[in-house]
Amino acid sequence: MTIDFKDKVAIVTGAGGGLGREYALELGKRGAKVVVNDLGGSRDGTGTSDMAAQVVEEIEKAGGTAMANGASVTNPEQMEKMVADAKQKWGGVHVLINNAGVLRDKTFAKMSAEDFAFVVDVHLNGSAYATKACWETFREQAYGRVLMTASSTGLFGNFGQANYGAAKLGLAGLTKTLQLEGAKYNIKVNTLSPVAGTRMTEDLFPEEAFKLFDPVNVVPAALFLVSEDAPSNAIVGAGAGGFHSSWVVMNDAVWLPEDQRTVEGFAENWKTISDFSNLKAPQSGSEQSGNILTAMQKVTGTGPSSARS
Repeated sequence: MTIDFKDKVAIVTGAGGGLGREYALELGKRGAKVVVNDLGGSRDGTGTSDMAAQVVEEIEKAGGTAMANGASVTNPEQMEKMVADAKQKWGGVHVLINNAGVLRDKTFAKMSAEDFAFVVDVHLNGSAYATKACWETFREQAYGRVLMTASSTGLFGNFGQANYGAAKLGLAGLTKTLQLEGAKYNIKVNTLSPVAGTRMTEDLFPEEAFKLFDPVNVVPAALFLVSEDAPSNAIVGAGAGGFHSSWVVMNDAVWLPEDQRTVEGFAENWKTISDFSNLKAPQSGSEQSGNILTAMQKVTGTGPSSARS
């Protein structure tokens, strides 16, 4: 089996270095026409550079086709123009990898409102703006592949990254809604949680680990998740050649009769409510209500009409 992107136009944000660069290079090798988007800022989002143009040059030297774009993902109008330019030049857009990001790490006690808002704006809002700019095109052509970039910080937490973690878990939530809305239009949306040694993480890894977590080792997961045969609603972790899936799960609900529906009643049932067994991974929010109604039926023998008994 060979996975290629011939006749596909792919946009990769934050593609001037690190993970985004590797995605763009491999997409170019596999036949995609690539929009290499990068504002060219430093790790904290300040400054500019011509990093995108350098990646375009690499793609073209390898025989591929690409164009540079220096738009900011935090500007919806610039994202719309980026998509319009790609469509004008190449006739469409089929793949979007939301990779642009920044770090402003501090403990929550020391973090300013500006630092919190800026990181959320780039990661969460920026991904939403870029996706929104592509969305109508995806719907019209009945084809679209979107990859959000989450993080182990968002999924599991990490000291000193409240802003980053909030944004990254938000992207997993955005994935779950967009994959539902896009399903009938053949739009597949997934989330990747990468671990890689890049300019954003260079001071977080020891030297040997930095080499082990080369961004190129994340590419197989990223490109599969935006391929024609991609799944949808997946959360995949990747790094150093290892890959795993993560899920948002719930256990079986516990239904409390009205006379037990007190703070004390909840406390008395906490061990069962928090039991880590019989887990399921809902595919939509409505399954939470269904879980509660199922628990109610087990207690009452019927359904909602007996909820007060």
